[in-house]
Amino acid sequence: MNNCKKCNEPVHGNYCSNCGCPTTLKKIDGRYIINEIGDVLFVNSGLFYTIKSLITKPGKTVRYFIAEDRSRYVRPITFLVITSLFYAIVKYFFQIELKENTYYVNPFFDISVEGLPTSSLILFWMAENYVYSGIITGLFMTFGVKIVFRKIDYNLFEIFILLCFVSGISTLFLSVCTIFQSLTHLNILKLLPPIVMGYLIWATGQFLGEKKIANYIKSFLSYILGVLMFVVLIVLVGILIDVVI
Repeated sequence: MNNCKKCNEPVHGNYCSNCGCPTTLKKIDGRYIINEIGDVLFVNSGLFYTIKSLITKPGKTVRYFIAEDRSRYVRPITFLVITSLFYAIVKYFFQIELKENTYYVNPFFDISVEGLPTSSLILFWMAENYVYSGIITGLFMTFGVKIVFRKIDYNLFEIFILLCFVSGISTLFLSVCTIFQSLTHLNILKLLPPIVMGYLIWATGQFLGEKKIANYIKSFLSYILGVLMFVVLIVLVGILIDVVI
């Protein structure tokens, strides 16, 4: 009789009756890799299912993920990382021509490098580090939602989960628009800000109760509040750095 390597309980058979851990792990081979890819991309669970659910019913999906079943969806931080990496690949292969001596500070506007204040350089750094910027922005949106919706039962961490999923889908929108603009040379990225804002408001309002119109109005206010808090902090940090330097 052997003991479980995970919980140290006695094991009878191929699996531990206490934690379900197998007594021996299968050898990693080609079939294992194929199964891993299949688990991630499986239509009824995994990445594709998560994307489809978040596009068609974002608020309901996140409510279901938090309160009922998390096994069918990609975890929120992982989802944000995957979508950010996908955008990085898209940006590399579908490069959009920018003006000479110009940095692409965010998907919606560009700023000349010469004379950039520190606050703009911080925004540039965040634009180049998609995972970090998505998480940081999500934190500010989380506080904005919690301040506006003061009586909701969801805590800050659960609201942050919502905004991680929303940021992931927004990143996918950005990837699709980047591909489309690169292939057609139409400046479709200018349409992205209202699309992202509308999706965020819709997802947040649906998450907090889709039948109440007031929730969508409050979602818009929480979005504005989160952006304002973020911009104010960036400006203050930039001024402090400029003064010290």
